[in-house]
Amino acid sequence: IELAVVFSTWDAPDQVQAWVDAVWDLEFTERKPLDNTLEEELTGTLSVFHVALQSIWAILGENGVSVKSLVAVLSFFVLAGKAKAANVQQRVNSLHAASLYMLLLGIPGSIANKVFHEVLLDTCSDLTSHCWPHDSGKKRKKDSLKSSQAEGKRSKPHRKDTPEMEVDEADEEEDEEEELHFSGQDLMKIRDAVVLLVKSLLRFLQTFALKDRPQSASNCTQIFSKLLYFEPVIGELTFSAIQDIDKLRSVPEMAFCGLQLLCLPKHGDQRESLRRIFHQLLYVILMMNKGNRRKPSLLVPSQAILSTRDQAIHFVCIAVIECFHGAQAVGMLISQITSTDYACFVKWLFKLSRHSKMVCRLFSVDVVMILLEQPERRPEDCQDPELACFLPHKFLIQNLLFARRMDESPTVQGHALACLAHCLELPSFNVTRAIHTLFSASEIRHTHTRPDWQKYLSLAFFPKFFLILYVKETCFSRQSKDNMAFLLRRVKDSKPNVRKSALVGLLKHDVIPVCWENLAMLSERCRDPAVSVKKKALQCVGELLVAKPECTVVQKAWLQGVVPAVVDSESSVQDKALEILDQVLLSQVKLYSVNCYLDASQKLTWDLLGLLCHESQNLSRYFSRAFTIWSKQNKFTPTFITNLISHTEADHAAGAWLLLSKVVASSPRLPYGKILDAWDSMISSKDISVTTCCHILCVIGDIAAHLNKDTKDRIVNDLMSWLKTFTLSLEVISAAVETLYQLGCSDDIKQTQAFLNQHCGELVSVCESYLAAIILSEEEAQNINEELMVKHLHILGVASLHCPEKVGKRTVLLVESVLTTHSDKLPASLPLSQFKANSLPTRVRAHGVITLGKLCLQHEELVQKYLPVFARELEIGTDVAVRNNVVVIMCDLCVRYTNIVDHYIPNISACLRDNEAVIREQTLIMLTNLLQEEFVKWKGSLFFRFMVTLVDPVPAIASLCEYCLLHLLLKKNPEMFSQHFIECIFYFNSYSKHKSYNRFPQSESEKVRFSLKGAQHREKRFRIYRFLLEHFTDAQRFNISNKISQTVLACFVDEELSLDAEGAEILSETFNILSLKEMKLQAISALAGVTSGEEPEEENMATMAKAVLQAAQKKVVTQVQKKAFIENTVPLIISLKSLLEQKRSPVLGDLMAYLQVTMQDYRNEVKEFFSGDEQLASEVEFALKKADKEREIGGTDGQLIQSRILLSGPGPSSHLVLPLHSHHVQTACMSDSHTLTGRFLSQQLINTGQLTKNSISLI
Repeated sequence: IELAVVFSTWDAPDQVQAWVDAVWDLEFTERKPLDNTLEEELTGTLSVFHVALQSIWAILGENGVSVKSLVAVLSFFVLAGKAKAANVQQRVNSLHAASLYMLLLGIPGSIANKVFHEVLLDTCSDLTSHCWPHDSGKKRKKDSLKSSQAEGKRSKPHRKDTPEMEVDEADEEEDEEEELHFSGQDLMKIRDAVVLLVKSLLRFLQTFALKDRPQSASNCTQIFSKLLYFEPVIGELTFSAIQDIDKLRSVPEMAFCGLQLLCLPKHGDQRESLRRIFHQLLYVILMMNKGNRRKPSLLVPSQAILSTRDQAIHFVCIAVIECFHGAQAVGMLISQITSTDYACFVKWLFKLSRHSKMVCRLFSVDVVMILLEQPERRPEDCQDPELACFLPHKFLIQNLLFARRMDESPTVQGHALACLAHCLELPSFNVTRAIHTLFSASEIRHTHTRPDWQKYLSLAFFPKFFLILYVKETCFSRQSKDNMAFLLRRVKDSKPNVRKSALVGLLKHDVIPVCWENLAMLSERCRDPAVSVKKKALQCVGELLVAKPECTVVQKAWLQGVVPAVVDSESSVQDKALEILDQVLLSQVKLYSVNCYLDASQKLTWDLLGLLCHESQNLSRYFSRAFTIWSKQNKFTPTFITNLISHTEADHAAGAWLLLSKVVASSPRLPYGKILDAWDSMISSKDISVTTCCHILCVIGDIAAHLNKDTKDRIVNDLMSWLKTFTLSLEVISAAVETLYQLGCSDDIKQTQAFLNQHCGELVSVCESYLAAIILSEEEAQNINEELMVKHLHILGVASLHCPEKVGKRTVLLVESVLTTHSDKLPASLPLSQFKANSLPTRVRAHGVITLGKLCLQHEELVQKYLPVFARELEIGTDVAVRNNVVVIMCDLCVRYTNIVDHYIPNISACLRDNEAVIREQTLIMLTNLLQEEFVKWKGSLFFRFMVTLVDPVPAIASLCEYCLLHLLLKKNPEMFSQHFIECIFYFNSYSKHKSYNRFPQSESEKVRFSLKGAQHREKRFRIYRFLLEHFTDAQRFNISNKISQTVLACFVDEELSLDAEGAEILSETFNILSLKEMKLQAISALAGVTSGEEPEEENMATMAKAVLQAAQKKVVTQVQKKAFIENTVPLIISLKSLLEQKRSPVLGDLMAYLQVTMQDYRNEVKEFFSGDEQLASEVEFALKKADKEREIGGTDGQLIQSRILLSGPGPSSHLVLPLHSHHVQTACMSDSHTLTGRFLSQQLINTGQLTKNSISLI
């Protein structure tokens, strides 16, 4: 029936409109008669609405049908089914109309269109009790007179007057017009309609909130309680948190689902909702029936009644756990029972902590925390000696709480570890001791001492007690170390919840040793990828600092964790770090005097600032960033500056000058007199530290613009005299020259340059004279003062940057002479191919490289001359310091002379495989900076050389490379990995026969240096492949799979690449790459855990909507991938198989292994995929079946091994062991290797190291 035609019948004349108004005026309490013809036409429309309910408002508007008319018609059918005399069709229509009304209420816009009416809602909800013939088959007495009187006297009740409605319903139950009989088929029709209505009611509760309608929520609770007895339930009910309504089969199961929905916060206060539900379920549990106007009566016990009671009890338990977390209530009850019953409960709780449902295990942890707050029970109070072991708090700590550290759920793991730390806050000494016992053997060591074995071995009688004690102590110490190691591993767990909870509080209470190794892990979590973990780590280091403010190691860890967080990518973490620094450092700067007493907070502030001045100077850049932000917030008030300067003469003056050097640039007014006094003291003093000197010089430079000319001249003279002494450290020299530049700055650029030429030129001249005297005199060269030589070179370098005009050829040649051997007389020009070692110390030559580089920065002709020399030095030089500085200089020159230096990038990147780790690290850092700023592009072999650094023998360098690639470079070029992936296969295997890949120019030495060819490097190559694939998007995985088929497999099929030894290695490696699990699309593997039977809880399936979306996405992606595989890859595979069989190539085994992995997801479609090669299809099917069978055998063997481990483990928590390694299962799976696939898979596993020598004998 067309909707337009149906609605046209509703475009009613005036009498129909009058009928609609009358129905609404009666508020749906009476059924107004309707024309029979119109009723018949409308009856057929009920099923039409299920077609397009989502667009119902638009359809109604387009066809001129008012929502008021629609609701009136639905109420007409609803009220028709309430009568006892209603026939089967009327009851079914009534239930369908009620279902439609419920669905309409759940559609967005129902409130705006005034669909909701509370009386009609309650009538529709309770329609099941009227339409279902509870007394069908029994004769009913007729009393037409009473029926007519009741019909005539019925009056309009108040909307919320429940007792009056119950009376009316009771009167209606007495109306008996005729004797009704229902067949089994009739009952099935009504039952299906009831199911439809109940499901519609559940969907209504999912979308519509009853928070402001408590009466409707109460009515729904009563209705669902009645439906628990509707029909028997086959099987066991599961009360999961998320249920698919379409999968519910029985009405009682739907009723329990409805009660769960009523517990949601949107339907009102959860406490009140639970109270209301428990009140109704109490009658079910007590097996009592509560009528409308009589006292509750006992039901006759039957199998159905007992089953419903058990289900209600189970539901109450789950509802308490999931909706209310009733650990407090449980604790109150348990506190009142005897010790024997308490022990029985703990024993049951121990079993609950190993329940398959995550919420049960989580609830057991909550209950344990409540029990630990209660007084400990004494074992002698327990009547059953076997239960006495369950009474001590130690059992709760070690066997229930700490045992959850290895739970399969990250939520439970994290919660258990957090609770373990919280236990240390409890006043119970036994609880604290039990936790300390887990991680330390100090208790036993203090109580007993190990016996002198030599003494006792000489005795004829050896006390058995000491042997037992020694064995126990050894086991205890080993277990403590294992617990400690496990907890430290959890700090780096893959799940944020676990990382966030590990170490919390345990360091603060000295459970775990407060050493730098442990604290460094905590500081590292402040830079965790997860924002919640970063914030938690910042909170933890703060709490630890409050607990141990005088511990220097804790202070360092706090600085390492908090200060770098000011440049975090997450703004909320930045704000948190700035807030912490403000509270701990800035707010504690108070006015100081000699007689002033520093409280603990102030002393902590100056201790931290002291560390920043000395041992933690590497954090200075992050600290400066904080002051840049604070200066915009006007935090540096005149009072703060006054208080700060008052500390510049105290014992902790270094910290004060550090702060002053950061804030002086953004402070409008300063007491310059005190700063100048400090300058005079510094010039005359010999004891002032290097760091403080640099900070004072920084302050002088920042206030230079506010000083008068006489003061400037005096300071300039002091600086020049100071610098000419050549007694300053290198750091102070750099700061002094920078201050000299700031003192000479003015608005007139020529005047500024004249000032710099005068003073910096004078320094250059002095240094040049000194170098000439040393280099041109053989006697002086033999008696060289290394420290003085270095300082002259350093001053020459930093001064020459400000006065390039004062640098002549003689100066350049003198610096060059520091690096190489010359004749007695300096020639006018010196063509160099490399630096030839001379008698000067390595340190002098290393500083000579830096100085020469600074000279090159100001003169392009020098860059052209010395770049080849620098490149040659990188290749054949022997001094580590010199080559390290050459890398730095060449990268600095690349910033200013990008086009010139770009030709030498391969020479620089070759240092990524240098023999010295320090050079490899320096090169990695410098190249990353250039790539970030795009001074260097990913050209030639640069990308592949970076990839080789991922497998550097030094783990710290490999980790640094991973960080640079993922967090700095990949963000700028997201396609970087996928663009170079295929070429990696050819590059790392040194294969250059492909027409497109690995064709860039390289020297033979560079090829050998970066080659990962051969079986000995296979693990390194596949580590790189996995790293790249792990950070692909699904689109990139899909495209790279197709591209590999087109550019690699197709070349072998077309014989563009020959199947010689090298070609076979490339093809074998390609199939192994395609078989990697990282190559599989994430959209397909996302639900793998759910489909394999894993319980869909917490992170695996946050919401049902997400699960549905994932399933739909998986279906679409699977179809696309299937089509691409059939069209692009299968023809190549068939051709390759034929070719490999002809040549009897061992690569055939890798091909079959690839097919076995790939066809796992399409095992039922093998013949469809390989319709062009039936033999190959049969072989693939056989291989899949064989693998399944061997996997089952392997799983059984693994379970037997696991069982033996469980039985041999100590104590009740011994089953919490790490899972077997993958090679155990693979060994069992490969037990039959007589097939071709089996032989080559075995060889593959041996090559990757997944099979041990002992396992090879099984193959």
